[in-house]
Amino acid sequence: MKETRLIKLTKNIFLSILTTLILFSFESCAKKITFLTSSVVPAARGSVNVKRDKNKNYVIQIHLLHLAEVNRLQPPKQTYVVWMVTDQNIAKNLGQIKSSTSFLSKKIKGSLETVSAFKPTKIFITAEDDGSIQYPGMQVVLSTDNF
Repeated sequence: MKETRLIKLTKNIFLSILTTLILFSFESCAKKITFLTSSVVPAARGSVNVKRDKNKNYVIQIHLLHLAEVNRLQPPKQTYVVWMVTDQNIAKNLGQIKSSTSFLSKKIKGSLETVSAFKPTKIFITAEDDGSIQYPGMQVVLSTDNF
């Protein structure tokens, strides 16, 4: 009789631990969102990965391909700036895109990784003359849907 109770108790504990691990693993999974096709730079493609870290902040990783050189846009600009719309509907400047080309390829790649305490609901990229501006300009290069 004691062995049966011990086995049932052990099974219940094991199931509780397993359920807890599964719930935490779903919470820590990254959400991958792709950018919509751009009318400003139609060849540009990219994605955004958003996940929560152990401090309950949002880790935002952006990867882009086929960006046009920012000084070739009409009108020419100085930098690409990434913006986040928060769950309070406020636009926050996340930073400038780091762009580069690889040794064997001329396609321009861009990336940005940052952390935010605010929950993102949309990410978009503008072409700007100054990377430290507080409000986005009108030239939106890439944007995601709301997520």
